[in-house]
Amino acid sequence: MKKVITLITVLLTNTAYLHIQAETTGDSLIVHNVSTGKDEIFDIPMGLSNEFDSLLYNWHAKNLLTLPDENCETRNENPSFSDSVYADRLARIPSVMEMPYNDIVRKFIDLYAEKLRSRVSYMLGAANFYIPIFEEALDAYDLPDELKYLPIIESALNPSAVSRAGASGLWQFMLKTGKIYNLRSNSLIDERRDPIKSTYAAARYLKELYGIYGDWNLVIAAYNCGPGNINKAIRRADGTTDYWKIYNYLPRETRGYVPSFIAANYIMNYYCEHNICPMEAQLPAATDTLHINRDLHFQQIADLCDVDIEELRALNPQYKRDIIPGNSFSCTLRLPQKAISTFIDVEDTIYIHRAKELFKKRRYVNVEEENIGKKSISGKATYHTIRRGETLSTIARKYGTTVNKIKSLNRLRNNNIRAGKKLRVR
Repeated sequence: MKKVITLITVLLTNTAYLHIQAETTGDSLIVHNVSTGKDEIFDIPMGLSNEFDSLLYNWHAKNLLTLPDENCETRNENPSFSDSVYADRLARIPSVMEMPYNDIVRKFIDLYAEKLRSRVSYMLGAANFYIPIFEEALDAYDLPDELKYLPIIESALNPSAVSRAGASGLWQFMLKTGKIYNLRSNSLIDERRDPIKSTYAAARYLKELYGIYGDWNLVIAAYNCGPGNINKAIRRADGTTDYWKIYNYLPRETRGYVPSFIAANYIMNYYCEHNICPMEAQLPAATDTLHINRDLHFQQIADLCDVDIEELRALNPQYKRDIIPGNSFSCTLRLPQKAISTFIDVEDTIYIHRAKELFKKRRYVNVEEENIGKKSISGKATYHTIRRGETLSTIARKYGTTVNKIKSLNRLRNNNIRAGKKLRVR
């Protein structure tokens, strides 16, 4: 059953008499203007719309995050603030990007602070591990630091998140876009889930989008719905490149995307004011990366390096089957700092430990000729009618035999054959 939560808020001071009623239903946020009697529907971004229970019981959250510190006073009460307080707090966030306040931004702030309080607590805990990665990549590309909160609305900081459309990872790359930015994806690995590689790919993509639009609101809107939809909206709005002027021409989810991004920046900076405490992250603060050039299984590492396999999965979410395909190409392995020296000391032993048990791929398979002989003796003769364009080689391959055997069975002196004739092939 869909849950419906009603949020009552007040517009800016000069229109304080007009109340807006907002409710969430399914994956949408409905804003009802009591004065006009009209509803406006906003699709909630994927990272925020999934049921929180499914995320909490995801192994990543269940095994590597604990409840907030008992010294932190998390209370169910969410204090109410005036619009002027919200606007002032947003203005005080040090940012290059525009952080305006309006009633739509307010609805998303209320969504974070009320319905999604538990998810915010989770994201605050996970942020301690992922945000430094984001900050480093954004700095490398000279991008605004506030973009580090974009994965909050993309994936809720869940590296294994997969959207209904097939986008994957913290930054929600589609398969095709991921390949453009050199993110591999096959049966064993999906680098869209690699926190480091996907973050640098996202930074490069955002940099390119800014080169096109020169406006950060349009950049993050384009990140959500694609440049094609943004260009279409600009044309419909007579060429203006102001996000808030092309707003009504954008897809429904994108209309809520920029306000939800502004609200994410707000809640990640002012969560204490709303009585929300971070979960305690169990992921190691100090990690390092190794390059792996041979096939390696997580179980081999767990057995000999004293690292829990769940921790290995959390640090390396790009590997789908616990297998690092180092034989195919150079891969990265992220380990807690304390395990790096152990791995280096026993590296050769790790690769051979339980290898036959964990890797069942066979390069060669011997087939007993004795069995084949018995079948051919007891079986009936098999004939093939020659078709135009066929040769003895193609016929032999088709029946799993050789040219010389066919020639012997049919007493042929050379390789010349004619269409329409029958050949014995067994």
